[in-house]
Amino acid sequence: MLRRIVLLLLCCSLGGFAQSKRPFTFEDMMQLKRVGDPIVSPDGKWVGFAAVDVNLDENTRKTHLWIVSINGGEARRLTPATGAGEDRIRFSPDGKRVLFEATHDGASQIWVQNFDSATGALTGEPRKVTGISTEASGGLWSPDGKSILFVSEVYPDCNDDACNKQHDDEQAKSKVKAKIFTQLMYRHWNHYFNGKYSHLFVVSADGGVARDLTPGAHDVPPFSLGGQDQYSFSPDGKEVAYTSNLDEMQAISTNSDIFVVPTAGGTPKKITTNPGSDGTPMYSPDGKYIAYRSQFRGGYESDRFRLMLYERATGKITDLTPNFDRWVDAMAWSPDSKTIYFTAENEGQAPIYQINVTAANAWPEELVAGFNDSPTPTPDGKTLVFDRMSVMAPNEIYSAPLLFPQCRMAFPPNAYSVPDCLLSKAQPLTKLNEGVLSQLEMQPLEPFWFNGAAKERVQGFLVKPPNFDAGKKYPVKFLIHGGPQGAWGDDWSYRWNPELFAANGYVIVTINFHGSTGYGQKFIDAINGDWGGAPFQDLMLGLDYAEKTYPFIDKNRECALGASYGGYMINWLEGHTTRFKCLVSHDGTFNTESDFGTTEELWFNEWEFKGTPWTNREMYRKWSPHLSAANFKTPMLVVHGQLDYRLDVSEGFQMFTTLQRLKVPSKMLYFPDEGHWVLKPQNSRLWYQTVNGWVDEWTKPAK
Repeated sequence: MLRRIVLLLLCCSLGGFAQSKRPFTFEDMMQLKRVGDPIVSPDGKWVGFAAVDVNLDENTRKTHLWIVSINGGEARRLTPATGAGEDRIRFSPDGKRVLFEATHDGASQIWVQNFDSATGALTGEPRKVTGISTEASGGLWSPDGKSILFVSEVYPDCNDDACNKQHDDEQAKSKVKAKIFTQLMYRHWNHYFNGKYSHLFVVSADGGVARDLTPGAHDVPPFSLGGQDQYSFSPDGKEVAYTSNLDEMQAISTNSDIFVVPTAGGTPKKITTNPGSDGTPMYSPDGKYIAYRSQFRGGYESDRFRLMLYERATGKITDLTPNFDRWVDAMAWSPDSKTIYFTAENEGQAPIYQINVTAANAWPEELVAGFNDSPTPTPDGKTLVFDRMSVMAPNEIYSAPLLFPQCRMAFPPNAYSVPDCLLSKAQPLTKLNEGVLSQLEMQPLEPFWFNGAAKERVQGFLVKPPNFDAGKKYPVKFLIHGGPQGAWGDDWSYRWNPELFAANGYVIVTINFHGSTGYGQKFIDAINGDWGGAPFQDLMLGLDYAEKTYPFIDKNRECALGASYGGYMINWLEGHTTRFKCLVSHDGTFNTESDFGTTEELWFNEWEFKGTPWTNREMYRKWSPHLSAANFKTPMLVVHGQLDYRLDVSEGFQMFTTLQRLKVPSKMLYFPDEGHWVLKPQNSRLWYQTVNGWVDEWTKPAK
């Protein structure tokens, strides 16, 4: 009898524990640490990385440095939780020091501190290496540890920091805030041109006066939204390779090139001649090669990224991935200079591949499955360190062994030439978010395939709500990705999070329509000049398929939501279908002609619409949502930010004005302090509250 009571108590206890998980909330998401940028110590014992903490009450995000053993275990904070925070840890070549970025005195500078590898701890006090008035970021150690390379934005006519400071002080004190423009790209992304250009500087690791390696009126490195460094030291420390775009009209050019310059100073030498983008130069450890990524077609930011090899002794350039029909992304050299590891997006995942640079006609081999980034081999070449995410969890640091039979890729990707090949088994090195995630009820990403436009196979995904009951009917949030050359996949997002959208009782449906990445370049190119054509068909056919295949979907309670190109498509849906109960358009194009005149990266519009509004007006008007305004009927929430210079806020105002004039139920959420993305924590909370509230209003019965 006693045993039965104990078993009953245990059963109830376990059952209660299983049911204690709850739906995901915005506040939960703000508690998660945003992990990334793993760096292995020179002795291979430690992995340093950065993690961002969000304070919702203070409306701040603060980055700190962390460390974990290469063998796993508990990750530890390297730097204090107080203060302004630190970012971008880099170990010195001898492993006895680290550098990092910090704003300890109110400005971003490079700092150095001693590191004890025996304990994995910082020792002594941090020492500021740079004191440049224009701030410093992106620090890299020279191979001998005596110098540090960094980036700072400076005035091209200044030869010293005193001149830069004088210019800044004069602008700050001036009562006149007007600007005079003489060229395009007078504003970009979320800021106006202030007369400065990013340059590479080198400074002694002991501090002192920094020396400008790339003077002139051009950016080194070019503007980037993230990714790997666009510069690196040669192994002997005598040379620096970097990326820059010297074309006269930046607004219509994607023609960045690789340059090399002596560390001691001198005239840079351009080593690439490709009309498209060349970037991310990375020296092989033996100094023989520079690997880089390249897009062959100029003016097209969504051409295929190839892995290229430049032989320094001869100048010979080799395409290592001529038949690998995926975009090469983050990459790293093996210690023996024989192999390059890289990630490439593929059908909703981002596996890690390797390719032998010494073998003729080598094929990529898949090493690690999953959605991965930042591959970094340990110095002994036995282990790969990287970060990984999924739709159910944000980034954590992982490792995987390299000494095993790999999967040699055939053509196309995912068609393996060895039927029983093996993938390396990854294991987590960090679990910083386990405490929060263990309390939450989340559902995995479920893929499906259907016949889309031109009867070509198209992939979609579905996420079920927490505590899913197959016997119930659920409303749908139909999410449309931006880009348009982007994709949904098994990855994490803080701005458009499928799990958070599903948490209050919705099924999430997403479609990777023609134009999406991860399905080959032909599939990507299909959207050029066809914005409202095949992609629209894919979206409608994909939703049709989901409605027929999943009986728990209530097709009478569906709302479509999208941002950027997704916002454009929402505006297009408004004039071309009435199947949705509501729509949410974030940063969407309303009038393609006015969008051309107010955006900054003109290469994008000119490629996608095959010319300008005066050379190909028919194409612009063919796919412009505003010309279908007479058909607008579906209730819409419009969202836009004042600082969005990719898609000017006037596009959102035009859409809202038209909806109001037509008496279509509508609302506008306007952010005076946000750009293309809503980034401030409390603004993000308002965004989710407003968007989810709007969808609930039109898809859920009134209580």
